[in-house]
Amino acid sequence: MNAQAGSSWDKVEFYSSYFLMFVLASVIGTRLSFATVWVMPTIDLLFNIIALVLVIASFWVARARRSWRIWIIAFATATQLVPMVIRYPALLFPLLGGLIPVIIMGWALFSLARKGSNNPRVRGS
Repeated sequence: MNAQAGSSWDKVEFYSSYFLMFVLASVIGTRLSFATVWVMPTIDLLFNIIALVLVIASFWVARARRSWRIWIIAFATATQLVPMVIRYPALLFPLLGGLIPVIIMGWALFSLARKGSNNPRVRGS
């Protein structure tokens, strides 16, 4: 039963990372579609195109490698957040405030994923 628990957490990570890549691809695609209407700095345009290609390719390329999915998600997220914060430093405060629940959720998922089979399971209330 504990082996199934480990595999179920692997499935949670797998599907959540794929969902996150889908959301990132949607955001980057929308941002690139707005670049046809409004002028986007060339470096942003270049990074967005690279990030979109990586995210779309990661559905096939990184399906078996968790580390590749995490690096692609981190790069794609950075291409969206870093240029905004560099141009408008005041955006750093709401981003840091939004990071607090993300850290709490990540810590909870990490601790649940690391829950070993050596720990006795508590049943009942």
